[in-house]
Amino acid sequence: MELTNDFRVNAPVEEAWKVLTDVERIAPCMPGAQLQEVEGDEYRGIVKVKVGPITAQYKGTATFVEKDDAGHRAVLRADGRDTRGQGNASATITATLVDDGGGTKVSVVTDLTVTGKVAQFGRGVLADVSGKLINQFVQCLESDVLAGSVPAAADEPEAAAPAAETAAPDEPSGASTPAGTEAVTTAVAEEEAVIPQPTGPRRVDSPEPAPVDLLGTAGAPVARRIGPIIGVLIVVLWLVRRRRRK
Repeated sequence: MELTNDFRVNAPVEEAWKVLTDVERIAPCMPGAQLQEVEGDEYRGIVKVKVGPITAQYKGTATFVEKDDAGHRAVLRADGRDTRGQGNASATITATLVDDGGGTKVSVVTDLTVTGKVAQFGRGVLADVSGKLINQFVQCLESDVLAGSVPAAADEPEAAAPAAETAAPDEPSGASTPAGTEAVTTAVAEEEAVIPQPTGPRRVDSPEPAPVDLLGTAGAPVARRIGPIIGVLIVVLWLVRRRRRK
């Protein structure tokens, strides 16, 4: 199914682009999501979804398959599997940013495939849910991320300037280096050069997410869908009881 959402952020398009393509910065604003590790261009984590008393946890990966810095267009591919083996989800998310009078308008098109309990809601309910989750994401983005990304004023003095006043005076041209100092320095440099660099995924310290309550979020749409059905059942039961009395 295809879901389309539009929203606006109060930030210039270049700033919004840098923030929205920085997955580590925006991950805490994604409802139900937790970024756990990063390896190269691949981001790994979980998404928790609650359907009534049952909580499903999708563990998966996300990777940028396209990122056009000039055109401000990004395509993200995400795949996840229920850790209990009761379903999976995959999505291709295309985001396009355009200038909007000092702010930025963002259009997000999601090509979503989902199986398991979440699939029972259908496109209409999931579209309503995605719209509400997008609103939560934008509120968090503007209050917690964009609010702290204001650049420093251009006329602020440079922090390195006072360092020049405390710099040590030049040594006399005839000063000699203490014996052994050069050898020790060389040994330390060689030791640092052979220190193995960390390999494998890099762990991300992020808080445990609260699951997205689909029934709570989609309460009104679900009620609209099942309301007529309940009404028909009530009428049928009333007719059956009336016939029995006769």
